[in-house]
Amino acid sequence: MNRENVLNGLSCAGCAACCVAPDISTLNKPAGVPCQHLNEDLRCGIYEDRPEVCRNYRMDESCLEIQADSLQERVAQYGILFDLQP
Repeated sequence: MNRENVLNGLSCAGCAACCVAPDISTLNKPAGVPCQHLNEDLRCGIYEDRPEVCRNYRMDESCLEIQADSLQERVAQYGILFDLQP
């Protein structure tokens, strides 16, 4: 299976690792802290008005590498992959 087919089979819905693991300076969100706009269902509460940095985020191979059952595990994998220190 090629890269595009694998990535097209993924869904951002319910992952939320990118809303927790990295810092998002536009939102004054430090690394390792859930974004204040992340809802309990792990979806963005300001999706239509989210900042450009969030709009420009695209799934890539890193999304495959951080797949896990829980948000905590995905965030930990994201931190390891990108050498982030909360």
